[in-house]
Amino acid sequence: MTEDNHDNYEDYNDEYGYPEDDDDEQKISRYQVDRRLKQAQLKRQVRKSKHHVILLLFFARVFLIVALLALGYFILKLKYWRLNPHAFDSLNNTSIKIENNVITPSEKILTAVQENPVYTGPIFLMNTDNIKESIMKIPPIQNVYIKRFWMPARIEILVQEREPAIVVAPNEKVPPIAFYTKDGKIIGRGYLPLDPSFKTVKVLTYGMLGTTKFDKDTIKFITTIANDIENYSEEKVQYIDLRNPDDIYVQIPTVKIKLGSVSPLTYPDTLKKISGLPSILPKVKILNKKVKYLDLRWQNNLYYIKLAE
Repeated sequence: MTEDNHDNYEDYNDEYGYPEDDDDEQKISRYQVDRRLKQAQLKRQVRKSKHHVILLLFFARVFLIVALLALGYFILKLKYWRLNPHAFDSLNNTSIKIENNVITPSEKILTAVQENPVYTGPIFLMNTDNIKESIMKIPPIQNVYIKRFWMPARIEILVQEREPAIVVAPNEKVPPIAFYTKDGKIIGRGYLPLDPSFKTVKVLTYGMLGTTKFDKDTIKFITTIANDIENYSEEKVQYIDLRNPDDIYVQIPTVKIKLGSVSPLTYPDTLKKISGLPSILPKVKILNKKVKYLDLRWQNNLYYIKLAE
């Protein structure tokens, strides 16, 4: 057989696939099978690994939850989260602090607090509504804010007091026996004397001090009269005499001023006369005689100076 024939024979075998090609295909098939087996084994190993990881994570979560619960229980049992059992016994401890009370003594507030037992649980679970309700019964108290602090457990009581407007007395020689707040509430002598920082008007009056004649609007009207007279006279009002509502007097250092009967309806006319005080008071001061009062009841902006007998 010639070389050309031999080459043609090999090409013919390649084209029609004689037994030599069957061996190659079997080798390829075995390789693919082995490869698939190895891939399946790898997948099974991956699944087992994932399963092990999931179990590990599950037990880790369970352990973490148990540990956190145990830690939380331990923290809740710490004494630093709880008030001292004697926290309300006195003000001489760090478990209770009272602030912003100027009218109400701290002892009175503490007495109100003592109506409630000391909370024995963690401070952050403490309900302060009952303590607030007890303090709110004190007449000068308008509102209460209670703060809770941790580590160590303590409470801070911040009170908001009503603002005094007028103090009342039966005559000018007697110290005030009660006072009214701007919102019309009367407070007894148990909370007197007031701190000098409060600007109040002393009012002389008879009868029952709790009557409605000193309601919120009346109190505002009285303080308006006092403020207007102080602004025009540049002197402090010492008292307003309301013992006779039809004959009202206002005392300032220079002279007693007679206003007569005054009401919110007639006050604009009275205010016109009060506005003339800067011109009349210098004349009163230069008089060599004792003046009983300065009468502002006259019409046409006339002023009458009543001399003492």
